[in-house]
Amino acid sequence: MKFYTSIPNALRPYFKKELEDYRNEYSNGNLKIAWRHLERAHIIGQKYPFAHSFVHWKMLQFGIKIKSVKEITGQIPRLIFGGVKSFVGKIPVGNPGGANVPALQPFPIEKELQEIFNKAGISLK
Repeated sequence: MKFYTSIPNALRPYFKKELEDYRNEYSNGNLKIAWRHLERAHIIGQKYPFAHSFVHWKMLQFGIKIKSVKEITGQIPRLIFGGVKSFVGKIPVGNPGGANVPALQPFPIEKELQEIFNKAGISLK
């Protein structure tokens, strides 16, 4: 069994860019676009426990900010168990991480994100 820890250097700039774009859109009140950047950060970082948990923490904060009981209650178990699942390599690849989708359902990865993984030499299998 392969254990995953921190996000590889080849992916880190993309992950950080999504989080930066999230912060910018969030502070400008563009909540829908901000959320999309969190979902993209989730997909990029979900294989790596610290990155994965951090995005769920940001999603929980977002749920609190918009007063969404569904998002808050959906993020708590994801925050608790998501990093553990990443650590042992058991993630639903492509899952955007929000409470609006089943936590364990894999999703197709959009072309732009797939190209990021390819450039970074990261296999999602």
